[in-house]
Amino acid sequence: MTDINPPVIAVIGLGFVGLAAALGFTEKGYNVYAFDIDVMKRNGLKQGKIPFYEPDMEEALSAHLNRGFNLCESMEEAISQADLIFICVGTPYQEGGGLDMSSLISAIHGISRLKNRDHFKGIIVKSTIPPGTIRGILKPLLESVGFEVGCDVGLAYNPEFLREGNAWEDFLKPDRIIIGEVDSRTAGLMEQVYRRFESPCVRVSPETAEYLKYASNALLATLISFANEQAMIAESIGDIDITQMFHLLHMDKRWSGFPARMSHYVYPGCGFGGYCLPKDTLGLKHTASMYGHNAKMLEAVMQVNQDIADFTAEQIIRLLNHRDEQIGILGLSFKPGSDDVRNSPAARIIDLLLDEGCTNLTAYDPVAMFPFRNHYDFPIRMMNSLHEITVSSDICVIVTAWPEFQSLAYNTSGIKIVDARFMLESNKTIPKEELQWEEGSTK
Repeated sequence: MTDINPPVIAVIGLGFVGLAAALGFTEKGYNVYAFDIDVMKRNGLKQGKIPFYEPDMEEALSAHLNRGFNLCESMEEAISQADLIFICVGTPYQEGGGLDMSSLISAIHGISRLKNRDHFKGIIVKSTIPPGTIRGILKPLLESVGFEVGCDVGLAYNPEFLREGNAWEDFLKPDRIIIGEVDSRTAGLMEQVYRRFESPCVRVSPETAEYLKYASNALLATLISFANEQAMIAESIGDIDITQMFHLLHMDKRWSGFPARMSHYVYPGCGFGGYCLPKDTLGLKHTASMYGHNAKMLEAVMQVNQDIADFTAEQIIRLLNHRDEQIGILGLSFKPGSDDVRNSPAARIIDLLLDEGCTNLTAYDPVAMFPFRNHYDFPIRMMNSLHEITVSSDICVIVTAWPEFQSLAYNTSGIKIVDARFMLESNKTIPKEELQWEEGSTK
């Protein structure tokens, strides 16, 4: 389906991200005006040469140069006809000083100085920026020179998830498109543009979009570092075929199987428990130390598991008016679908609350109340149903993601709820059937 009046696009900054975006939008049939402050880069592009190696990109430049992809000699020329302006300038990391956003702020200043106030333009940042930048820095900057965001000018964040070596394919066939929305007019224009990409498009807060970009790369870095730490431990122990071990590790059906997919592990809660995960993580850490290797990541894993229990208890305490309010603990087993209460996060949280002087504690679990009472000696009262515990409590804490607790998403009683398993809000963007894993065999 062809748009009657497709938005005209400007791209500022023609590095790895900007050139992929400019050529990618052109490939999808949009008229793109592109500008980079680097004269040598512009001259090279005019000659059909890209300033880095990236498969298929030079061919795309050859196909679209002056045929939808218009190189401009000034920012004013680039933005004059544009409806949407994508800023793709670099934000390099400064040692000890965070990201250098001087080029981004300079681009915003330039656009605000040159923009025709009678022509609404949406400014979309694709550069990587710290969470809070769009609303905390860039929006006030535009307002300081007299623009009203959403009226005179638009603003949004649109993170990129391009892999070097696969940038062209990744831009044209994204696994998801994220719009960090400040004003609905710009977000609507972006949805119109991205309709041609036939990929899931999700509108979120700018802070969510900004953080997602950071979290995405931090997860990849963590996985790589975990694998490297395991290789170092294995080398220290000796007689371990590391390549074979990792190939066998990847055969675990949780990497691609259903329902216990690995993505289910990369989801927050209030800590892992049970028998195997704590025991084996500590066991491997101890084994590494016996061979002279300090397993820093494994040590951090166990520390974070304690920290999240502390964090959850602090959340509960902050919501209390006084310490003798009734706190209902929803879930006692370490995961749904089990009555195993060994190393249960519920036990850690209850212990912390008792230490804080919270003695009016009740609990409910569909199957694990008897095992919990036998395993732990806590002064808490067991309730017979979800209804009974919710109507009598001042605050309820979801500690185990049992499916029946999902009904609290429609709670209208006004009871305070600490959703320590993040299961009530997730249905905004995740299909209901995806929620039914309920931590599967993960935690």
